[in-house]
Amino acid sequence: MNKTTTLKLKDKTNNWLIIDCTDQVIGRLSTKVAKILQGKHKVNYAPNLNNGDHVILINTSKIVWTGKKGSDKLYRKHSGFQGGLKEKTLDWMMSKNSNAVLETSISAMLPKNRMRDVYLKNLHSFAGSEHPHEAQQPVVVDLSKI
Repeated sequence: MNKTTTLKLKDKTNNWLIIDCTDQVIGRLSTKVAKILQGKHKVNYAPNLNNGDHVILINTSKIVWTGKKGSDKLYRKHSGFQGGLKEKTLDWMMSKNSNAVLETSISAMLPKNRMRDVYLKNLHSFAGSEHPHEAQQPVVVDLSKI
């Protein structure tokens, strides 16, 4: 009889990966990063454990998008009071904080449960090519192979 094995906390391994966002389309990049953060690219995926890898995103200010999303896509926030709706375009958000745009996109592609915050703690994004995580010996990843 075959036995089903489940992942134990002592068996999990978390790697550190670097992804260069230069000339990457924001939606396709976000889906691949969300898959890595959840650990779905590993053989021993478990939905109740954080078996995903740490992801370092560099050059987030150089991401691209298709079509007219720069002027048409709106980020909305409401204060709860009358007339409290604030709308910002994608172009404006990219000029102020490109990391927040990418983190918002990746967060929307993660499951809407208590694991989302756990996964997002493993995401580290930087607008430039420098990052402070050299001690973890991260590996540069080619997204076409994921």
